[in-house]
Amino acid sequence: MAKQEDLFKKVIAHAKEYGYIFQSSEIYDGLSAVYDYAQNGVELKKNIRDYWWKAMVQLNDNIVGIDAAILMHPTTWKASGHIDAFNDPLIDNKDSKKRYRADVLIEDYCLKIEKKIEKEITKAAKRFGESFNKEEFITTNQRVLTYQEKINTILARMGKSLEKENLADLKLLIEELEIADPLSGSKNWTEVKQFNLMFGTKLGANTATAMHLYLRPETAQGIFVNFANVQKTGRMKIPFGIAQTGKAFRNEIVARQFIFRMREFEQMEMQYFVKPGTEIEWYEKWKEKRLNWHKSLGLGEDNYRFHNHDKLAHYANAAADIEFNFPFGFKELEGIHSRTDFDLKAHEEHSGKKLRFFDPKTNANYVPYVVETSVGLDRLFLAIFSKALQNEELEDGSSRVVLRLPSILAPTKVAILPLLKKDGLPELAKSIMNDLMYNFQTMYDEKDAIGRRYRRQDANGTPFCITIDHQSLEDNTVTIRHRDSMKQERISINEITLIVSKEISFKKWIHNFRV
Repeated sequence: MAKQEDLFKKVIAHAKEYGYIFQSSEIYDGLSAVYDYAQNGVELKKNIRDYWWKAMVQLNDNIVGIDAAILMHPTTWKASGHIDAFNDPLIDNKDSKKRYRADVLIEDYCLKIEKKIEKEITKAAKRFGESFNKEEFITTNQRVLTYQEKINTILARMGKSLEKENLADLKLLIEELEIADPLSGSKNWTEVKQFNLMFGTKLGANTATAMHLYLRPETAQGIFVNFANVQKTGRMKIPFGIAQTGKAFRNEIVARQFIFRMREFEQMEMQYFVKPGTEIEWYEKWKEKRLNWHKSLGLGEDNYRFHNHDKLAHYANAAADIEFNFPFGFKELEGIHSRTDFDLKAHEEHSGKKLRFFDPKTNANYVPYVVETSVGLDRLFLAIFSKALQNEELEDGSSRVVLRLPSILAPTKVAILPLLKKDGLPELAKSIMNDLMYNFQTMYDEKDAIGRRYRRQDANGTPFCITIDHQSLEDNTVTIRHRDSMKQERISINEITLIVSKEISFKKWIHNFRV
């Protein structure tokens, strides 16, 4: 656990040192759980968003995008259930005066049991060597089975209590498990209470007559209220999808773990409208599609797993999370939900407007069912960044810090490095950069020895370095250095664009993982 905490601290420090993420309003001591994306962070975030958008909208001829407003009519949130049911179960420790989400305390307890399972697997793998069968061990080892059964029992009970809003049983479960305050070790807990997560605001110049609004806690409702507009203007036929990326806001009382849980965050969501009765089939298809999309980034297949929900939201008849192995353990990265027809019917009821699809084949109207895919852009940023940051031991006994970002996502694709700051090398280097910047995000760096500049670009995540030396003046060739392998090769200046374009090609990255 200590090792993981040290790694996470390095991730946070590296993100600041190399211009990826800053604490918001830092000069005023910051604002809790609010962060700013710096010069490199904003580029990485944009590239992740673009990669999602291309895969979701560009590669699917029956999915279109919208950009709905953050402010929506307040009845929207009454219809969606957010005013009445968008709550977190919170519990306070009487001694430390700290507040926690009751469900997160229980989940963290289960995570510690999972760590015990991982230790058993690691020990067995060492003992049996190449003959070790992980799947067989997990399904037959009595200690592992006992641990897993305990996890399943705890989560099932928690899910049932949450579903029935049995807050007393949540507290009882915490007490039975002897869960202590992570900071003080105290087990002196208050009762569990529900807390609504929406931020309120006002619309209008006159305080007395201003309309009470909410900052949207999710982007999905902007899609649902625009269902009929998009379907009619786009002449969309079932099944079809509407995608959106954008900011959402939640008044998280227990915001933590850097950008994993923030009060202002960005979602990338797609709502897929299907014929009733086919929703589970599409739900399974989208689970496969989304997992494959994540795998295309090359972060390691073992870092992903599905977690089926024990407690279903009021709108769902099936739900699963794609969990990622963050530095603090497996946590939710993306949710796939079969939302039934709850949302469209609710908005029909509250608005008095029909939100239905006319099927000319059956000559009938019906309210479509919805399958949702929803991934947090900030969490995805953290997953990619934390897995990419590595301390690599080299053959000569030295080491380097390298940020192995997928090259298609890297903020800077090419760093231009003149070997010396004289003899016409800077002029040629800038000429090359001026040509490349039409196609790629580039960086010019002439400070320090070339080895130190290579290390700086490695830590920054730049996939390619182009070094211009005196030979470049004679034959128009340069040295291209590859970040991951550190391999260097001599190429013509005219080949740079082709080599880089091939490496960051969207088709190259996504093609083998498209379903």
